[in-house]
Amino acid sequence: MRTPGIGSKTFLKCLEYCPPEQLFSTSRDTLLKLGLRRQSIDAIKNPDWSIVEQDLLWLEQDGNHILLFTDQDYPPQLKEIPDPPPILFARGDVDLIHFPQIAIVGSRNPSSSGIQIATEFASNLASIGFTITSGLALGIDAAGHRGALAVKGKTIAVTGTGLDRVYPAAHKELATEIINNGVLISEFPPGTSAKANHFPRRNRIISGLCVGLLVVEAAKQSGSLISARMALEQNREVFAIPGSIHNPLARGCNALIQEGAKLVETTHDILDELGHFFHQPIAQGDIASTQATNLDAEQQNLLNYVLYSPTSIDQLVNETGFSVEIIASHLLILEIQGYIIATNGGTYTRIK
Repeated sequence: MRTPGIGSKTFLKCLEYCPPEQLFSTSRDTLLKLGLRRQSIDAIKNPDWSIVEQDLLWLEQDGNHILLFTDQDYPPQLKEIPDPPPILFARGDVDLIHFPQIAIVGSRNPSSSGIQIATEFASNLASIGFTITSGLALGIDAAGHRGALAVKGKTIAVTGTGLDRVYPAAHKELATEIINNGVLISEFPPGTSAKANHFPRRNRIISGLCVGLLVVEAAKQSGSLISARMALEQNREVFAIPGSIHNPLARGCNALIQEGAKLVETTHDILDELGHFFHQPIAQGDIASTQATNLDAEQQNLLNYVLYSPTSIDQLVNETGFSVEIIASHLLILEIQGYIIATNGGTYTRIK
């Protein structure tokens, strides 16, 4: 793994020829025929064992694990993808990789509504027993992880760096929470910093580990759509939250639905496809309720005029005839009770 110039495909091709330890005694001509470059062959013939020793020292730390492609514990669903990582590094409860996982991905710059949706879906699915998998990125990824943790559920973060580093740095506390209540996974050895080409590689692992992938918000050209299309190619179930045709963050999800992803409005839309992963039937009451609580007639009336897209106070004044003061008072109650959220430009969006 530490040999320069060897990617996962070349590594796996070598594995088909012989066990890794035999490569060191294999002739240069044979190594050339296996597709190795001269630089790689030179490194195999004169290995830098000091860097391997550093990896083994990392492995000795509590909670650290290394899974080899040839191990029985290597996740079988990941072996199904075209270029599975030959080695997985892990910190935390590595057994979670064998549990049914749903990936939640989306924009790094989502709307407040998108964060709310990702958090609620993650909490509901984690409460049922699914492990929530994502990429530790800003935005929807973080909301998915936090939604699972909020209900004491399990979550997996697949990173684009070595596991001795956290990217983005703002997620150090979140990464620690995940280590304590889930697991961090990476194909990159300790010491590897974040690079742009690492994240598409990370995405194939996220989609490869899961049984289903949910896209909450995504622009037409985004990494989340790459993950979703990888999931489709890997025969995973793909789900997407639809949105307004005027919302650029909904265009990616709407495009996925056109391409065959399942339109999702509630957790049950996902369970219709994936509920069979649990032996016991899932009752309606097992899913976090979003039903109305105590609203008076005036508050309920105002709520009926708040759209599932940004709605201004001026619109509500025109539609209801209420004064600005009354509307502001009712909006505060509706926001506290979780029916609406404040959005950009002094507008409000209904979320349930």
